[in-house]
Amino acid sequence: MSAPALSSLALGDVVAEAELALTRDSLVRYAGASGDFNPIHYRDDVAASVGLPGVLAHGMLTMGLAVQPVVDWVGDPGRVVDYQVRFTRPVVVDPRDGAVVTVVAKVGRLDEDAARIDLTVTFGGETVLGKAQAVVRLEP
Repeated sequence: MSAPALSSLALGDVVAEAELALTRDSLVRYAGASGDFNPIHYRDDVAASVGLPGVLAHGMLTMGLAVQPVVDWVGDPGRVVDYQVRFTRPVVVDPRDGAVVTVVAKVGRLDEDAARIDLTVTFGGETVLGKAQAVVRLEP
């Protein structure tokens, strides 16, 4: 798949949308891959003991999942030259129903050889990643 041309984009264009499902199994797999075995990511009793509403998805897992639709759209992860977010709310992963994170990616700025893609990342109708932006290098 070739990358989209910069000239084909306009401010405000939606370039990617996705609904990303997380399960408790996802959290266990991520913990194993990342080495982050903080029990708030897999034990309800520990999450409750520190005042959390339930087991939380790892922030870096949420961040990584959120940029994937942009990577899929641009066709090459090497074209993503910058990616930043602010963590604003946790994603609580229900033991039975899991969690669904929604991503909408829009063109926020166009430069000579790159586009800034602004991501709206929500869970349960609330933003979980604020000021989420990826800069992708594209051909004119």
